[in-house]
Amino acid sequence: MLSRLIFIFVAVPLLELVILLRIGQWIGFGPTVALVITTGVIGAALARQQGVRAFLAVQQELAAGRLPARSLLNGLSILVGGAFLLTPGVLTDLVGFSLLIPASRRWLQRLVQRRLERRIREGTVEFQVYGADGASTTRRAEVHRRDPSKEDRR
Repeated sequence: MLSRLIFIFVAVPLLELVILLRIGQWIGFGPTVALVITTGVIGAALARQQGVRAFLAVQQELAAGRLPARSLLNGLSILVGGAFLLTPGVLTDLVGFSLLIPASRRWLQRLVQRRLERRIREGTVEFQVYGADGASTTRRAEVHRRDPSKEDRR
């Protein structure tokens, strides 16, 4: 886990810096800064638009008495995508935009879901459960598949 954090917080920014410097050498300083600002502005506008859609979808599902799991996951993906777009860099912009575009967002969500389910089946996912008294216990995650035919439809 520590090695992944080091990679995320050290290697990725260094790589982004190298890419931005190369782009700066290729197209110049001004256009590179304009590129960073433009992707940030476009990304913020797209994140706002997609975020409002996700928020409305959550409200509609709650009003219909359904658990808005997919809409909440979309909202979380949009939030993370917006954060990536506010971070200067080309790679983070690619990830950010892919989380804001519905088709690629669904593909990435399925990819993460399959990986998480595999890790749960292997028993490598644990989480802490905290009680009201502040005490915690460690639990292993389990995969339970939903059977839509057995759901209670009130």
